[in-house]
Amino acid sequence: MDRRKFMAGCLGLPLLAHAGAAQAQAGLTKIIFPFAAGAGGDTLCRLIGQEIAPVLQRTIVVENRTGGDGLIGIKAVKGASPDGSMVLVTTGPTMYLLPMVETIPSFDTAKDFMPVSLLARFEFAVVIGPEIDASDFKGFVAWLKAHPDKTSFGVPSNGTIPHFMGSKLEKDIGIPLTRVPYRGSAPVLNDIIGGHISFGITTLADALPQHRAKGLKIIGVSSADRSPFAPEVPTLKESGIDLVADAWYGMWLPAGSPPEFASKLGAAASAALAKPEVKEKLTAIGLIPVGSSAEELTKELAANTAFWQPIVQATGYKIEN
Repeated sequence: MDRRKFMAGCLGLPLLAHAGAAQAQAGLTKIIFPFAAGAGGDTLCRLIGQEIAPVLQRTIVVENRTGGDGLIGIKAVKGASPDGSMVLVTTGPTMYLLPMVETIPSFDTAKDFMPVSLLARFEFAVVIGPEIDASDFKGFVAWLKAHPDKTSFGVPSNGTIPHFMGSKLEKDIGIPLTRVPYRGSAPVLNDIIGGHISFGITTLADALPQHRAKGLKIIGVSSADRSPFAPEVPTLKESGIDLVADAWYGMWLPAGSPPEFASKLGAAASAALAKPEVKEKLTAIGLIPVGSSAEELTKELAANTAFWQPIVQATGYKIEN
């Protein structure tokens, strides 16, 4: 399938699905995605929305509430009525990193949210523009040393895995770097292509289409082994950087939501992700569909928190609020 046509089709669906009068009676559920439209996570939300609407007998709408490094959308769901009218889909890192970096945490994931399901896994990539004379990560480091005035890099948001990957890279290559935060992956990639920044760290899924079209170049992936989506690209570890990092998307409800609704929602999402046609569409954009129990989502969150806490603390990064 042509990915651009598929994405255009998905993004052209502000209202994902209807199931007639019964659905209208059940009401409206908004899937809140706290980052910009046009990237892999947004597409994931819209695909799931299409699939779960008839199961839940509700009208499902995806709403992009950007800003605050993901906090705007997260806080909207935190403060929502626990009646199934709002569902949060976001990256795992926003749920465990943001409480680490805020001086006064805006939310407590365990207390303020009810886990539903892990949805899909993804990897990160280091991406450069087509005009940069480098074919791999080591060559790019040499280019940066020769162009010390062009060391700006973009990340989809502050306080994210790409942010802290950038801190790690800066330390390992010994070159001062200037981080530029954006609202989602799409504007990062646009500014790399436009030559406004030299490189970016974002999800492999989001960078793949332009990499394949030669609009930009992926020169390193964050996974332990080469990605099946871009087997020609070396891992950062192969390039001498001691860093392995991947991430995932998860689904949560406001705390206090009815357990039976959470269970039904999780089962519907997992069933959707198991469908061959959904798997095909997600793997085409570099996402690995998962689907899980609420307990598995909680366990994943705890393991990631334990891994990243010392790394984040070492940077000293904090958000004043």
